[in-house]
Amino acid sequence: MTKVTDMAEAVSSAIEDGQSIYLGGFTHLIPFAAGHEIIRQGYSDLTLVRATPDLIYDQMIAAGCASSVTFSWAGNPGVGSLRAFRRAIEDGVPTELDIDEYSHFGLVSRLAAGAQDLPFLPLRTFVGSDYPEHNDNIQFVENPFGDMPGEIPVVPPLNPDVAVVRGQRADTEGSAHLWGIVGEMVEAAFAADTVILSVEELVDTEVIRSDPNRTLIPQTVVDHVVEEPYGSHPSYAQGYYDRDNEAYLAWDRRTETHESTEEWLEEWVYGVDDRTEYLEKLEVERFLDLQPQTSYGTPVDMGEY
Repeated sequence: MTKVTDMAEAVSSAIEDGQSIYLGGFTHLIPFAAGHEIIRQGYSDLTLVRATPDLIYDQMIAAGCASSVTFSWAGNPGVGSLRAFRRAIEDGVPTELDIDEYSHFGLVSRLAAGAQDLPFLPLRTFVGSDYPEHNDNIQFVENPFGDMPGEIPVVPPLNPDVAVVRGQRADTEGSAHLWGIVGEMVEAAFAADTVILSVEELVDTEVIRSDPNRTLIPQTVVDHVVEEPYGSHPSYAQGYYDRDNEAYLAWDRRTETHESTEEWLEEWVYGVDDRTEYLEKLEVERFLDLQPQTSYGTPVDMGEY
């Protein structure tokens, strides 16, 4: 059965005010189009979850969508701070923002525990760090096997109400191929109650079945499928388009004040109806500059049985 819909319908069907929302991607496959649709639909009091609050969370925070962020690093990659993120924490502009911070592996472990329906997950990342002093979700338990003396840090499960994840391609039922950096998207997809899958292109099921090792998100966990080319811009989609570095530099300049940030949102988010209109505002040369070089993997005969 097809699960294909458009982003506006997927967001309105899946998300409610006050929910915890995970938007995936690690350097690439960041669902900017989904984040913009959430802003346009006016959601508020959201708990935003992801390992690296990139520009998309800065934009959602500036729009007043968020009341808290669960994360493991925040910044404009290669540029500096997220200005709207800092204003919300330091000055409560446009709204006050609570933070729940972990190491990368700490947050991934929370999602993994949620995906596996575990009460907690042990990890050594926090041994010797000062994270436990500032985060009550990091606790310690005695090793029940005794081969390693002392206590081991543990983190609780994390089950977002909604996860929005991207892939390069999927079939209409929601089985998706991903390649390149995966980050914590697979754990989040399995941990979340509802999953919106956004992809660069829809393909026949035979294409998905031709490379089962690349099917990292199966249809069994997906609720909505959205085909949205360039849905990750200005981040990149491995094999489809490169990172728009100028956009990241420009965001730093445009967000020096809350007022200038609102002007950007008015032009690029509220001022367009959907991702198609957003893309139409970009110059053709911009797309040409983002075309990646070709680098095919060696073919593999999967065989049949």
